[in-house]
Amino acid sequence: MMTEEVGVPGPKSMPRTDVERVVTVPLPTVHGQFRAVGYHDHERGDEQVALVHGDPGADRVLTRLHSECLTGDAFGSRTCECGDQLAAALRAVAAEGAGVVVYLRGHEGRGIGLLAKLRAMALQAEGLDTVEANVALGLPVDARDYGAAARILTDLGVRSVRLLSNNPRKREALVRHGIQVAEQVPLLIPPCESNLTYLRTKRERMDHHLPHLDAVAHLS
Repeated sequence: MMTEEVGVPGPKSMPRTDVERVVTVPLPTVHGQFRAVGYHDHERGDEQVALVHGDPGADRVLTRLHSECLTGDAFGSRTCECGDQLAAALRAVAAEGAGVVVYLRGHEGRGIGLLAKLRAMALQAEGLDTVEANVALGLPVDARDYGAAARILTDLGVRSVRLLSNNPRKREALVRHGIQVAEQVPLLIPPCESNLTYLRTKRERMDHHLPHLDAVAHLS
């Protein structure tokens, strides 16, 4: 029988078709001490993980929903800000003393998959923006679903969050799935020449709140 650790409530009863908690393990990181809580999403077939720091409690929990991005998270790609956002979120949660980072697999390329994302990146290198590239490939602009993230938070006993995100659709999705968003906390990463067009597309075509871009016109 698995022994639950302090600060990670025992799993709530969920049907097999939903998200099932599988394992909890200590995970020391360069950003601080976390607990990795592993889940299996029986509906989508994805394996998910929540990194929990301290004792988050139930309300106003500092939370990041981070979409998987191999090129940014693992390889340090400068064409996006994903890796920097993940590191910043982990640092913020550790500095807060408690919180949750839900790492969402199956979200690669805003849900289109790794190879399709690379194909889209090839089109971006030819001058298309991220929205245009997906459309040119006959793919959704954003195919991500946050239902599993909401169910993971519910399983962890979280009722309301302070959401580390610039994306209003994440907030809307959590509310739609029954998680209250008490506050949306900006997660702004300084842009570079390689990702400025990408970030502007997120702001102008996907409604991301990125006010810091106004100060970097010199990178154009």
